[in-house]
Amino acid sequence: MPTNFTVVPVEAQGGERDSAERDAWRREDEEDGRDRGCGDGISRESSPFINSAEMDRGNMYEGKNMALFEEEMDSNPMVSSLLNKLANYTNVTQGVVEHEADEDSKRKEVKVPRMGTFIGVYLPCLQNILGVILFLRLTWIVGTAGVLESFIIVFMCCACTMLTAISMSAIATNGVVPAGGSYYMISRSLGPEFGGAVGLCFYLGTTFAGAMYILGTIEILLTYISPSAAIFKGEEADGEAEAMLNNMRVYGTCIIILMAIVVFVGVKYVNKLALVFLACVILSIIAIYAGVIKTAIDPPDFPICLLGNRTLSKRSFDVCAKFTERNNETKTTNLWLLFCNSSSPTAMCDDYFSLNNVTEIQGIPGILSGVLIDNLWSTYSEKGSIVEKKNQPSISGSEDIKIGGRPYVFTDIMTYFTVLVGIYFPSVTGIMAGSNRSGDLKDAQKSIPTGTILAISTTSFIYLSCIVLFGACIEGVVLRDKYGEAVNGNLVVGTLAWPSPWVIVIGSFFSTCGAGLQSLTGAPRLLQAIARDGIVPFIQVFGHGKANGEPTWALLLTAAICEIGILIASLDNVAPILSMFFLMCYMFVNLACAVQTLLRTPNWRPRFKYYHWTLSFLGMSLCLALMFICSWYYALIAMLIAGCIYKYIEYRGAEKEWGDGIRGLSLNAARYALLRVEDGPPHTKNWRPQLLVLLNLDCEQLVKHPRLLSFTSQLKAGKGLTIVGSVLQGTYLDKCVETQKAEENVKALMAVEKTKGFCQIVVSPSFRDGISHLIQSAGLGGMKHNTVLMAWPQSWKQTENHFSWKNFVDTVRETTAAQQALLVAKNIDLFPTNQERFTEGNIDVWWIVHDGGMLMLLPFLLRQHKVWRKCKMRIFTVAQMDDNSIQMKKDLQMFLYHLRLNAEVEVVEMFENDISAFTYEKTLMMEQRSQMLKQMQLSKNEREREIQSITDESRGSVRRKSCSSPQSIGQDVQALLNNDYEKEEAQLIHDRNTASRSAPAVKASVAAAMPEKVQMTWTKEKFVAEKHKNKDTNVSGFKDIFNMKPNQSNVRRMHTAVKLNGVVLNKSQHAQLVLLNMPGPPKNRKGDENYMEFLEVLTEGLDRVLLVRGSGREVITIYS
Repeated sequence: MPTNFTVVPVEAQGGERDSAERDAWRREDEEDGRDRGCGDGISRESSPFINSAEMDRGNMYEGKNMALFEEEMDSNPMVSSLLNKLANYTNVTQGVVEHEADEDSKRKEVKVPRMGTFIGVYLPCLQNILGVILFLRLTWIVGTAGVLESFIIVFMCCACTMLTAISMSAIATNGVVPAGGSYYMISRSLGPEFGGAVGLCFYLGTTFAGAMYILGTIEILLTYISPSAAIFKGEEADGEAEAMLNNMRVYGTCIIILMAIVVFVGVKYVNKLALVFLACVILSIIAIYAGVIKTAIDPPDFPICLLGNRTLSKRSFDVCAKFTERNNETKTTNLWLLFCNSSSPTAMCDDYFSLNNVTEIQGIPGILSGVLIDNLWSTYSEKGSIVEKKNQPSISGSEDIKIGGRPYVFTDIMTYFTVLVGIYFPSVTGIMAGSNRSGDLKDAQKSIPTGTILAISTTSFIYLSCIVLFGACIEGVVLRDKYGEAVNGNLVVGTLAWPSPWVIVIGSFFSTCGAGLQSLTGAPRLLQAIARDGIVPFIQVFGHGKANGEPTWALLLTAAICEIGILIASLDNVAPILSMFFLMCYMFVNLACAVQTLLRTPNWRPRFKYYHWTLSFLGMSLCLALMFICSWYYALIAMLIAGCIYKYIEYRGAEKEWGDGIRGLSLNAARYALLRVEDGPPHTKNWRPQLLVLLNLDCEQLVKHPRLLSFTSQLKAGKGLTIVGSVLQGTYLDKCVETQKAEENVKALMAVEKTKGFCQIVVSPSFRDGISHLIQSAGLGGMKHNTVLMAWPQSWKQTENHFSWKNFVDTVRETTAAQQALLVAKNIDLFPTNQERFTEGNIDVWWIVHDGGMLMLLPFLLRQHKVWRKCKMRIFTVAQMDDNSIQMKKDLQMFLYHLRLNAEVEVVEMFENDISAFTYEKTLMMEQRSQMLKQMQLSKNEREREIQSITDESRGSVRRKSCSSPQSIGQDVQALLNNDYEKEEAQLIHDRNTASRSAPAVKASVAAAMPEKVQMTWTKEKFVAEKHKNKDTNVSGFKDIFNMKPNQSNVRRMHTAVKLNGVVLNKSQHAQLVLLNMPGPPKNRKGDENYMEFLEVLTEGLDRVLLVRGSGREVITIYS
């Protein structure tokens, strides 16, 4: 073994060392590193800050202060080096291997981020939260739900986002969050399955948000800016609504194509325009507050025309009256023509029109008018109902003519509380905008919590104040007029704004355009991040893009999904869809924070301290409640989509270990469950075989009998505990590479055979001890095996494999001592694979002795699997001379009936008869063979000692100057080797010589310990006499073997084995599987080899046999 030298330079001016000596030392070090192998090496986790390739080894070893650690500096760098790398860290995905490919060679220079809290987090969140719903739907929600219920809706949604922001702040400040934002946080906190499912849901939500913004843009364009641009026009109210939807689809498709081209060509222009769009939003909100202040001084003039208490749409007439005075003449107006069949004052008119007067009221009476009291309560209505003013007198008439053709303001959808929640919630989304820019922030851990919480507080104040101000300033019928038909087609919130409604119209138009562009920019990048993680195989193609990294394929998919939202064409129908996906994302952010907090993992150290698991749990519950409040069927569909993605990733996705909280939760749950089941053994009703499968491996660490694992999966069907164990002979330091290879091979075969369980490879100096260790120590706590499954040693009779049957019998004894059941599969290579199907046949159970009922339970478990499902179960029991076989059959049938097992029953009678000559002869041959093997083993030991003495004599002949020449002794040795054991003894001499040459140190130590060693002198005469003496002893021993008589106990056992084998062959020779009681080994260890012979005779002639030895406890019961 070469010695490892550590060279520490003491003096700098000591001169140069000899290069040959330095090379020799270097080679010696390398050899020593190879000799140590994996026994001394420890595989360490790669770190983003530790890169041994970049270190200069020459500089590392300079100086004598760190000499003690220099051998580890390849993997453990100096602290100064680590701190230097940390100081230069730039918040990008540096060192995160999952997000990088050839990162060192291809990474460009990253400009140091300069954005602070205000620009980087606060303003983007403000822009994303304030949007289309505020301008197009908030007034309608206030008018429909009333101020109080609207306040509740907004407060619930804002509370949900605030609690989510607190949880998100805790996660975002628990270490560096690279680019990827919310998806990165969820996936690294909850694992790849939840991360992929929620990430895709968040992507779908962002995509549908883009569709909602585009629909809002078209609604503003066609309703308030240029109604004449509509392609489709409707004559009646229903036709007009349908025409509007078709216009939405046509214009929406054109706009989405245009926006996709803009995003594809230059995303940098979208980012530059973001501030312009944000300025439009802020100016619009300022105009609203300015208009509210103005209403207190000088309310604007927006008259509303009412017929009775019904609101009239002013698009079809100009004068709010039945008659007008022209040139001192009373003439009917255009309104008269809409309700009557002619312009004559005596014309036939609508009954309600005739009975009620036309009145005109102010649409915006002002903040001091007291209209707030009228708008406090909700006014929900059915689809197609007329918008009516509360507390306004009217006379109802019999309306024979269809009401749909009248110029009333109608509701377009049925309204109730939950619908309004679903429509409103998208207006509070966008809280992730800051965390999505985490890679561009100067100090993300400070900016994300501060900016996000401030933005939510600001927008919550704006929304809540707007609800109160809208209810206090605007008439209720105007609030409920979704499209502003009563105010000449103006945007309702625009009528309140100052100085002009066009401020709101233009501002909201650009705001929705910008939000749509932002969605089409962000969603493809989110999909690209998920695809590059590699956890969802079928979307990996979307991880590719242009040369500069732009996600081209992801943009195409995003535009296609966005088109689905456009084809829905209704903003009120699209909003609940994206609400579901955003709520699911927020729910899992809260879950991630709650799980990490409750688990108290050592890595959970957020800088943001104002969080608690109860807040996260409350936020999660609120998100779940809002999902079902918005739309229970949309909620179920969204959860189904997320569940399908979760299961897909679980079964087909790439396995990632991200240190996620779900893994920690699983470990905690497993620990809790193990402590619970530790109390005692399971009840008989809960008993199932928990298997320890003992596998044999070949010299290449491959499994010798793969069908044993097939049988395991058929018996277990994925239920209960399965431990697959094997033993390697040697020491762990020498065999660690083989151990890893064996474990990989076994796990690969377990995956192929669909055997769900654990693999445990034990290295031991002997197979016997290794199997004993597995039986004793496999499992943990209450999750220990209760049954051992192994294959029958087929080659136990071969002389070179004489230890296999001893190991087998000792294993049988140890399982009995450990009170564990034992299953031995004979002819295991003939057992079916998982792909085979038995279309017919029987599973035969030979119930000879009762040892717990495992024989009854195993066929039932096997028949649960597809391989054995069509096999029938037959039970045979043996009746002796004194037994009543008819009564035994009835009792057994009743017993099976109570056990709820379907099986045919047959009682086989075995009468006492004389022991046959065949049995006697077979027993005699068995004992003679056993005795002969013992004689051969004894003579082998004697010959071994003899040959050792001869070789010692031949080597020391020159020293001792013996009278006999070495040539004569060599000839005598050669003559001795010419007997029946020539090859074996030659091998022994070779082994002895090899051992003597390979271990001189051992011989030297022995010589030192025994100074008075006796020197034996061999002459030719002594050698020949000793040889004839040994031959005479062997000959007499073999003569005794042929004259011996068999033991009567062995004869009786052989008689039973032969008789039972004959009966079993007669009944079950063609059965697909035969289950037999396995007799126990003899108490006297001298009969172990005979025991193997008995089992061989018992199962002779059967294809597939499962020998069953119970643990002694009941495993099946008739009770419920």
